[in-house]
Amino acid sequence: MIFTPLISQPPELVLEKNIEEMLEILQYRYPVELEKAIYPAYTIPSPLQYSTDTSWLKRANCVGINVRTIGSFWKIIPYSLTLPAAQNAIHILPIWEPGVVASLYGMSSWNVNPAFFSTELYQAFPHLDTVEKQLKVVINLLHLTGRVVGMDVVPHTDRYSEQVLANPSFFEWLQRSEYQIVNHDSCLYKKVELQLFDWLLSENATLPYKDADAFFRSTDESERLLLLFGEASNYEGRLQRRKKLVQLLYDHGLETVPATMGPPYRGLEVDSDPSACVLDEEGRFWRDYRITQPQAMSRVFGPLTRYRLYEAVDQNENWEIDFEHPVVPVWKYVCQHYGKVQEEYGFDFMRGDMSHVQMRPEGVPTQPDAYYDLLGAVKQYCRKKKPWFGYFAESFLAPPGEMAYGDEVEHLEASLADSTLGDLQSEPVGTPFFIAELARYLDLLHHRQFAPNFTIMTADKDDPRFDHFYLRGNEIRYFIGLFLPEMPSYMALGFETREPHPSPAPNEQYTKLYVFQFEQGPKATKGPFQWGKNVDLYQRLVRQKEMSNQLNDAIQAAETHWLLPPDPSGNQSLIAWEAGSYRFLANLDVEQAQPVPKVLLQSGALLFSTHRTKVEEEQTDLLPGEGWILRCEE
Repeated sequence: MIFTPLISQPPELVLEKNIEEMLEILQYRYPVELEKAIYPAYTIPSPLQYSTDTSWLKRANCVGINVRTIGSFWKIIPYSLTLPAAQNAIHILPIWEPGVVASLYGMSSWNVNPAFFSTELYQAFPHLDTVEKQLKVVINLLHLTGRVVGMDVVPHTDRYSEQVLANPSFFEWLQRSEYQIVNHDSCLYKKVELQLFDWLLSENATLPYKDADAFFRSTDESERLLLLFGEASNYEGRLQRRKKLVQLLYDHGLETVPATMGPPYRGLEVDSDPSACVLDEEGRFWRDYRITQPQAMSRVFGPLTRYRLYEAVDQNENWEIDFEHPVVPVWKYVCQHYGKVQEEYGFDFMRGDMSHVQMRPEGVPTQPDAYYDLLGAVKQYCRKKKPWFGYFAESFLAPPGEMAYGDEVEHLEASLADSTLGDLQSEPVGTPFFIAELARYLDLLHHRQFAPNFTIMTADKDDPRFDHFYLRGNEIRYFIGLFLPEMPSYMALGFETREPHPSPAPNEQYTKLYVFQFEQGPKATKGPFQWGKNVDLYQRLVRQKEMSNQLNDAIQAAETHWLLPPDPSGNQSLIAWEAGSYRFLANLDVEQAQPVPKVLLQSGALLFSTHRTKVEEEQTDLLPGEGWILRCEE
């Protein structure tokens, strides 16, 4: 049973409670287990420990947490106690040290981000003196309170991450001179290795390696990391040495090939626009890149670089990938590292970043092999020890050929995704497109091997560009997320009290603007994340949370029967379904009330309304954006 003692209290206030108050709450419920859970050497078993497959993820209701918005891993615990039991999964956004612009998705090493260390937790428990120990204890406590926990699996790194510099052959490289790419040969990494090795010799003349090839091929990565950067615990020392290596490679025009999104993915040139240039704090000028023959969704992410998963055709002369020849050591490297993270901390599932990427121009192969998709490979690797380890895909179910070559649905199945984000968060509730997409998602849910999410909000969609998505209809978004048991859902922290923003609010009110850290410019933030003050919304959602806790066990164990499914044409805004002894009605029209067909009111007693605290039997119209729950009579 998931422990939810603080569901009626605003998260902002709960996060202000001191650690003693939180421990008292946990101690009362778990007097024996708590003493074990606070020791990182001990592992609290996952609630899924007896599960033998990943089907649970197809019905999970997940909440995503950007730790920067709350300050430390420890703060996940008080926040989680404000969630209803139906929201049974916690997704922690990337946990690693960040690189350029401090993006969480531009990991600079395999070390856990020291910024997420809690001094308060350390003062209460001096043995929790590292951020790694604190993360393990937090996951212990989440498991203890009944929730499962997910990590991000990121198929790219910062362009000069420790992974890149310790393993140059695992990445693609180019050489730039001003506005020209003068070399992008697939063996360019050898020149990079030579530069790094010569630098290392200048720092340590007694290296026991005869040449760069011996250093990079015959040593363990841990040894290379130690020699290149120093002790992992010396964060500032590692950073300064990495900056020296960046300068060294910059002086020779050597850069990793930037990550791309959208067909055709390949074929780069330097963007010569004067504005497409960044001056960093070290006085280096970085040019942006662009696709030479772009399509609608083509994007280039300059600060990021992908792993080199396949050999290139003709030494990469024409930017072509040889998908028949995977670079097997790279696959093993990525799988083993994420497998180690999963095992060390006890994560139950992964969110695969940029899961929509499918670079094969011919589309999804008829018979995908073990080297079809890196994210699917990580899932399968982790499942060897944890058979319940599931894969939540960050893909948006775009039309074929738009964000990926071929059919994205086929790609998700081929990559073994259990659940996918979808894109319902990118449309205001109640539009014909929203309703039609919901109908399509349910069809995919019933006929495909993965489950699309009813996504309420994501951290990536909480920025000023998307304010119009959340001006109205937030109660009905939450209602469907909680009470439609056959469909998984996803919600980002902060939705509960998010204020409507008819015009942009200060940057500090948007979770998206804490995924990275800018000190200047339109995306800069000054100070900590600010919770919304939408008291009316929160009070309505509290009532939903309390009702959900009453019904959750009954409806989660029941099969869903649709009485009035979403209209594929998008014209009908009323939907209705049954689960167990309860009937649920939702008006997706946020502007007009909808009359309820009498047949839906027969043999049912009105139990709950999202908008009215007092329900009366004679009510026959659903208010705009209102949801009802009826108890079905025997």
